[in-house]
Amino acid sequence: MPDMPSKREHILFITGKLARQGLGEVLEGMRPEFSYTVHELGLSVAALMTTEMIKRRLHDTFGADRAILPGRFRGRLDELSEHFGIPFERGPEEFKDLPVFFGRAKTPRSLDDYDVNIFAEIVDAPNHSPEQILAAAEDYRDDGADVIDLGFLPDTPFPHAGEAIRLLKQNGFKVSVDTHDTSDLLAAAGNGADYLLSLKRDTLWVADETDAVPVIIPDTPQQIETLFEAVETLLAKGRAFIADPILDPVHCGFTDSIVRYHATHRRYPQAEIIMGTGNLTELTHADSAGVTALLMGIVSELGIKHILTTQVSEHCRKAVREADIARRMMLAARKQGGPPVDFDNELTVLHERKPFPDNEAEIKELADKIKDRNFRVQVSASGIHVYNRNLYKVSGDPFDFYSELGVEDDGGHAFYLGVELARAQIAHQLGKRYAQDEELKWGCAVERKKDDMTEFKQAGATLRDRRERRKGKKPEKTERKD
Repeated sequence: MPDMPSKREHILFITGKLARQGLGEVLEGMRPEFSYTVHELGLSVAALMTTEMIKRRLHDTFGADRAILPGRFRGRLDELSEHFGIPFERGPEEFKDLPVFFGRAKTPRSLDDYDVNIFAEIVDAPNHSPEQILAAAEDYRDDGADVIDLGFLPDTPFPHAGEAIRLLKQNGFKVSVDTHDTSDLLAAAGNGADYLLSLKRDTLWVADETDAVPVIIPDTPQQIETLFEAVETLLAKGRAFIADPILDPVHCGFTDSIVRYHATHRRYPQAEIIMGTGNLTELTHADSAGVTALLMGIVSELGIKHILTTQVSEHCRKAVREADIARRMMLAARKQGGPPVDFDNELTVLHERKPFPDNEAEIKELADKIKDRNFRVQVSASGIHVYNRNLYKVSGDPFDFYSELGVEDDGGHAFYLGVELARAQIAHQLGKRYAQDEELKWGCAVERKKDDMTEFKQAGATLRDRRERRKGKKPEKTERKD
């Protein structure tokens, strides 16, 4: 008996008056594999919908298998799903991102897995107490570190090293120590250190005295043959090890050092290798996120299993977190056999790939439909757009709007618009997504508060309400664009 054709999924899109036409055009242009119904709920701006409003106004789900609401909807999805008997979910914040949204739904890219260990170095460990070292280690672990590396300092006593190692081990950490002093290495191993950095040919005997895994380096970075000799010695003994060909800074042998990593991998494809990324992130005056992503791409291609990173310079203060995101991205991309593109914006800190979903003509068309006096702020490649029923103005400079806003006597409203225009100017200058009443997103560079999607942000509305009450008027409903 022939297989029955599978039922085509039917999706209900719930929206407002202002976005109805644009949403329909995007869906039609997608030529989706699913059928759909676009339902206007009877209010101008879909983001103002509440759970109770949808339950009250939506009388038919049109045979849909699921319903999709705007990404800025702040209501309770589980309550709607239970009430209507079909799943309700949030789509993207901008309806123009629906093609990407559904593309990802077909080929999800999970960032749950990684195959590279991060050694996070506390570079001046002797200067900190065991308790301070533990606190720093916990921060590193929260950011994705797998091993805490205690960096010894030349000619600096570290009498509490053993206590620090034992404290870290008691709290579930793997520990490495980084010193050339063989007595310190042996003592660290005796206190439970898991890895010893860094052994050369003449100190390789330390590996025979401990169970800790040795990390071996060449006598000098340029003498890669000495690293190979150490590798051969340990292979002959059946000893576990990690090889470090050493990454040099730019103009200090960087390109040659990449060649060394490639040569080591080709010669010993099964050997575990570590790359110390700090020589590039710390000693390059550029944002560390992009540098880290590129290095993690090299790590992924060469099958390197460990990196050692530092957070010394202020511009590298998120290096561990960046490395954690990058290693997950690279593994996901490698599994799919393509470049690491179309991921979330955690590593695109300054710029975004599609910062301006609407062009000037589309925003002007929307502005022409506005019938109230509440100010809307949008950003396109043309500049900052500010409009209500009486005003439509575009500029790249927030000061150009001041004389036409009429808020000179309303400090609260002026403050609110000042904040929004400042955010909009930054977004326009850098090429970032801007949404009124929302903070700009800076990827992993800034710790973000988790959005409570059950509550609508009322900052701007509250300021406007105060103004209306002072004038003895009933506040107008605050509206925002989808």
